[in-house]
Amino acid sequence: MLNVYIADDEVWITLGLKKLLEKLDMDVYVVGTANNGLTAKEEIALFKPDVVFTDIRMPGLSGLELLKAIPEVSPDTIVVMISGFAEFSYAKEAVQHHAYDYLLKPIKEEDLKRVMLSILSDRGEETGEKSEAPSFDRVIDNVISEIREHYMEDISLTSLAAKYNISMGRLSEMIKESLKVNFSDYIASLRIQRAKELLRDESLSIQEIAEIVGYNDYFYFTKVFKKVEGISPSKYRKSI
Repeated sequence: MLNVYIADDEVWITLGLKKLLEKLDMDVYVVGTANNGLTAKEEIALFKPDVVFTDIRMPGLSGLELLKAIPEVSPDTIVVMISGFAEFSYAKEAVQHHAYDYLLKPIKEEDLKRVMLSILSDRGEETGEKSEAPSFDRVIDNVISEIREHYMEDISLTSLAAKYNISMGRLSEMIKESLKVNFSDYIASLRIQRAKELLRDESLSIQEIAEIVGYNDYFYFTKVFKKVEGISPSKYRKSI
């Protein structure tokens, strides 16, 4: 059985999530709920739940502050962030602080099911790590192949996690472990390498090259190029 704790300052979100969890028909029990971060921290320390779902924005302690505090009071607890705000910066910071996954409100049943199945799968690894390892090797091989094939398109860590039924946090760790760089840096390196090849073709403008390799914003492309290569695309073109 998975013991779950829910922290959200909107009562209807808490009730809705409880109903969704029940609808999944899994061995799950909600041990408690809170509408602020301070109460949540105290009760999580008491109940030691397997999984915590917490909103990003709450009174007392924010979801991100709670995420950072949970390892001190309940080290084995998995944290899934939930938020109505779709900005990637929230998801990025949550992953950096080892959130298991990040769900957007309104929470969809299929997204919740994906996360819960992933958690159950990971818990099974604790007793069968050896037998599970090859399947995870295959997953990361497939993910890396897909990145290399589609890096110039609108590809994201979230979409890959959903496709391969694995948590965003876990996939991020697997990519970094396998490639020694994080997902966004790997995408950037592939795109800039391709851009360097295209810059040899003077019939293409830098704006066109930016769009070809996956950047709709010319200025952002220039910023990334300079970060990777140390010089701007125009200076690189002149040097060759």
